[in-house]
Amino acid sequence: MKYEPLQDNKFYHIYNRGNNGENIFIEDRNYAFFLSLIQKYILPISEVYAYCLLKNHFHLLIKTLNFENKILYKSFSNFFNAYAKAINKSYDRNGSLFQDRFSRIQIKNDEHLKQLILYIHLNPSHHGFTTNFENYKYSSFNTMMSKAKTLLKRDDLLELFDDKSNFRYMHYKRQQAIFDKKSELYLE
Repeated sequence: MKYEPLQDNKFYHIYNRGNNGENIFIEDRNYAFFLSLIQKYILPISEVYAYCLLKNHFHLLIKTLNFENKILYKSFSNFFNAYAKAINKSYDRNGSLFQDRFSRIQIKNDEHLKQLILYIHLNPSHHGFTTNFENYKYSSFNTMMSKAKTLLKRDDLLELFDDKSNFRYMHYKRQQAIFDKKSELYLE
């Protein structure tokens, strides 16, 4: 698979999954460690807008800062290597933790950006980890709804949706549309 180089000052959907469908998060502490590595390796070279960490995969929405491709890629490489090495050591495992190099899709307009945010936050419901995405603790949704200090770009993200109430409303509207579509399939 050919990977597009990361460019500076662009939005990206970054994602990956466990090798052979394996879990990449085994215990609660793994999620916290993953987020701490984002702070160490990713925040110096990008802004983080949204995330969702599920047992066997993750999604990040970032905007790269003004660095050349080599520096951007090296930071991501260091991030994934640090996490994989720690998991391998902690759980006495060998080999690749991730299926492949990290995937990325450049986000080219605000509508795509908004739809991706909804997709990321609704992912736990979509995959059956919870029936209510607001209850899922390894997603940035609740951080966006809170007033607690955060390293995420909360104000910029909420501005895309006008305000917090519309942000929440759009999530429920999208979830209902997904539910309605699934219901139609059952009726056919």
